[in-house]
Amino acid sequence: MEFKRTVHLIHKLITEHIVPGAAYAFYDGQQWRDDIFGNRQWVPEVTPLTKGLTYDVASLTKVVATLPVILQLIEEDRLGLDDSISQYLPEWQFPAVRVSNLLTHTSGITGYIPHRDALNHAELTAALVHQLHVGPDLNHKMVYADVNFIFLGWIAERILGQPIQQLAVQRVFQPLMMNHSTFTPRQSDCVPTVRLANGTVLQGIVDDPKARVLGSQCGSAGLFSTISDLIKFTDEMLHPTGRILSRHTVNDLYHDHTANGELGRSYGWAFDHLKHPFIWQTGYTGTAIVIDPVVHHALILLTNRIHPAAPNEAFIPRRNQIIDTFLTEN
Repeated sequence: MEFKRTVHLIHKLITEHIVPGAAYAFYDGQQWRDDIFGNRQWVPEVTPLTKGLTYDVASLTKVVATLPVILQLIEEDRLGLDDSISQYLPEWQFPAVRVSNLLTHTSGITGYIPHRDALNHAELTAALVHQLHVGPDLNHKMVYADVNFIFLGWIAERILGQPIQQLAVQRVFQPLMMNHSTFTPRQSDCVPTVRLANGTVLQGIVDDPKARVLGSQCGSAGLFSTISDLIKFTDEMLHPTGRILSRHTVNDLYHDHTANGELGRSYGWAFDHLKHPFIWQTGYTGTAIVIDPVVHHALILLTNRIHPAAPNEAFIPRRNQIIDTFLTEN
């Protein structure tokens, strides 16, 4: 299956100057196909896109890196879904928040950190723990927030003694031979993202300011990857081999795991229905993975949406249209 309507919409992102270029892949139930279209960058000069380039995948980090490590700890009985996060982060003063709340973004954690992006590592770490609190949304509302997966990364570090990004390399990328997935990429391998106020274009440096500050201790963003590596990961979600997670654990991702089963979140992934259930995750930089477990289809989309400037809101409805078209094109 060629997903012609979906490909047409991806190409329109480029021909209508929404993004410079795109790398994308489809699984049609039998085989993977991938391709590229457009340019690597628009500034300081237009450069054609080539295959094999590395993208800042932003929040895909949550499901590709951090989530598998957390689920492994649950499989190993070193962590429980119903455990209070204060058991692992005693400095956190709201013990009602459970590991499952972080995984489904139903933690109710809220608050404001003044001048957050100007803080250093120690200051930001302290602010996340001491300046945020739990509101009335705990268990009742899904509010997507990076702090949930930052805390999960810290919990993994407390249990295993290494920063979450190192754990992801050892426990996820190496077993799947995702040799081009890294948190410290070579600049020349990377598609550029945003142009800063001083004129510098970020390339090989994570766009997310919290990830830049927290470094290897950030479980919410920071990963750089390629289409070929994300094919390996997504294929493992479609055909689990046990190299990173058991078949039972992977299959359990294709359900709503919020308290009432109605808030549209699995563990890590968004959970939704169109023709039938599917899971998906997007990244601020213009990335997405969509998996339909019923017909065994998958879509991976990588763009540098924020090149040369963020937020580029015009991208969002186009991306959503691409996802909807993909899910109904069979």
